[in-house]
Amino acid sequence: MPDAFVFEPDQMMARFQKHAPDLAETAARQAIKKSGLPISQIDALLVATCTGYLCPGLTSYLSQSLGLKPSLTFLDLVGLGCGAALPAIQQASSLISSGLAQHVLIVCVEICSAASYLDDDPGVLISACLFGDGAAATILSAQPPPAKRTVRLLKTLSHLEPKHRDFLRFDHRQGLLRNLLAPEVPNLAAQHARTVFQQAGIQPQNISGWVWHGGGRDVLAALRQEFSLQEKDTQHSTEILRRHGNMSSPSCLFAL
Repeated sequence: MPDAFVFEPDQMMARFQKHAPDLAETAARQAIKKSGLPISQIDALLVATCTGYLCPGLTSYLSQSLGLKPSLTFLDLVGLGCGAALPAIQQASSLISSGLAQHVLIVCVEICSAASYLDDDPGVLISACLFGDGAAATILSAQPPPAKRTVRLLKTLSHLEPKHRDFLRFDHRQGLLRNLLAPEVPNLAAQHARTVFQQAGIQPQNISGWVWHGGGRDVLAALRQEFSLQEKDTQHSTEILRRHGNMSSPSCLFAL
């Protein structure tokens, strides 16, 4: 990529507009192929991103490239950050339980290279080394296709702490997105994960397999310490982080 270190607002926006629809389509087509589901049976599309902005949103581009029915339910989830895959799954589940959809295609796509920034702030420098581009897709169905690998969704729960918002967020500088990343993030992530478990009434010792968002080496280390886990318990998330970096919203789906 010859313009990898060109930090001009117009070029960064062009990078997102060029690569986000293409990556999203690639991930979506792979998910559809693996599901064995005819594309005509998809009746809702959710796309999550936080590293760029298009209006109309990415659902417009993706529905066109995939040839989806124009009568689908389309939802663009913008600005939910690294955790966007989970609220996307929650929304898909709501569409299915309400009877508004039977098969929901979920795509998380991030062009982190379109949200790059360089200065001498430690958090900004770590972000430049940590984040990578990626897209992941999954299909949530009322009745999954037979003879296919499936994951059953039993329960979802979230926990929001606005007072910690400034520890990890995008800032705007000279028309560019600048990632703010505070050293408190790993411990806060572990503490809030513990809160979610307590609210859900789930005992960690009853969990046989773990899929975490590979937010960073220190984040995974803090989670292991909080829940008394071994290295093998976070191996899937660690491997995704090692191979692809923190891709923000696609990372959890990659680990799954």
